[in-house]
Amino acid sequence: MRAISAVKAITAAILYAVLTTAPAAEKSFAEVGKQEPITILAPSTPWLPAFTKMVESYEAQTGNKIKLDVNPFGGVLDKTRNDVRGGGGTYDVVLLDTQWTIEMYEGGFLAPFKDIDPSFDPPKEVLTYDDSGYWNEQKRWRTAKGGKLMAFTVLGNVPVWYYRVDALKEAGVQPPKTVQDILDSCAKLSKPPTTYGAVVRAERGNGIRYDWMQWMVSRGGTVVKDPENGDYTVTFNSAQNKAALDQFIELTRKCGVPNPGSIGQGDVIQLLATGKALQGQLVVAAWGNLQDPKKSAVVGKLDAVPIPRAVEGKYGTVIGNWNYAIPKGANPARKKAALAFAKWFMTYDAQYAFAKAGGIPNRSDVLASDLAKDPAMRWMPAYLESMKTARQELGYQEGPQVEQVIGLRLNQAVIGELSSAKALNLAAREIKDIFEKNGRKTGLGAPLPE
Repeated sequence: MRAISAVKAITAAILYAVLTTAPAAEKSFAEVGKQEPITILAPSTPWLPAFTKMVESYEAQTGNKIKLDVNPFGGVLDKTRNDVRGGGGTYDVVLLDTQWTIEMYEGGFLAPFKDIDPSFDPPKEVLTYDDSGYWNEQKRWRTAKGGKLMAFTVLGNVPVWYYRVDALKEAGVQPPKTVQDILDSCAKLSKPPTTYGAVVRAERGNGIRYDWMQWMVSRGGTVVKDPENGDYTVTFNSAQNKAALDQFIELTRKCGVPNPGSIGQGDVIQLLATGKALQGQLVVAAWGNLQDPKKSAVVGKLDAVPIPRAVEGKYGTVIGNWNYAIPKGANPARKKAALAFAKWFMTYDAQYAFAKAGGIPNRSDVLASDLAKDPAMRWMPAYLESMKTARQELGYQEGPQVEQVIGLRLNQAVIGELSSAKALNLAAREIKDIFEKNGRKTGLGAPLPE
């Protein structure tokens, strides 16, 4: 585990003093009083440094103590499972990827916030990210309608389309609005192996599943028919999804790097940071790395727009947020302390400071504040626009299994092992089998011609 050191606490005090000077005339940080020390299980992610700064600032302001146990992505889920299934007590807060929340909600492993404090309600300005923090036990669905608040979004990640302002201007190319715009631009921008017109994640697993789903929702595609209301008829092998996959593959071959099926998030960041890629689809949380002179050769040269849509489609975004949840088995006093930090973290001033530190604020008023005019925050308008149509996907217990299937079959289509139609048909049959084994009401439409 990684405790916050005394040196960091001093640094945090200075940071706090600087950050609280702006903005004036806004709400102050919440007064939470003396609280028990807590331990937070956290992922090692691009936004962790910003979150760590906020923990340090909270400690400096309140005198309360927080210990961070930082782990690789998958390690967070493993440790969460081990703790909550064993009765809890190790962690007072777990930060959960959106796909993991359903397992925790279904298992009854988390404490509803109102069970800790019946008077608690999040500020109305805090975004709900398609209700990912709510759980309706009867419907087995994440919704505020009849649901209890189980978590809130600590980091609301969505992808946007990054582009080099200088390179596009020099080539006479406008920022893309459609996927076809991207494909057309690559004729002018791609000069391999020196530069590549555009890059996307296509590695097997979560990478390609998440990146491609932005394209899927733009065309109105779905995985299942109506899961919120219990209809798990598989719609994955649709004409809309085939069109989205075909264009995704075309972009990787026409615009991208060799061996696109091995490209992950770190590769996209590196390609953009070194100037080898002139456009790319990437989560907003990576913006800070690309503005750091120690890590990036393109500081100040990037801007962002919402993910380009299909010519005949609409803008669509799939949310990939991290959720702050409190295990049911935690000590009662530490549950209150965990909720106290949550209250503090949700305030305007805390979210403003979080944005200044490199995080993504979860409040609409901070996203629309003077920060949006700061050149270092040029991602904010694209983010706010994307949130208008943003939605959750795979919001059911079988989500992780379905993701494995989709992540494998899409990758096989990208690398040429399967045709797009065969990949989608095969995935659809496998997804149907998963639902059938769990007793869901499911079915499958006609296959795509292969």
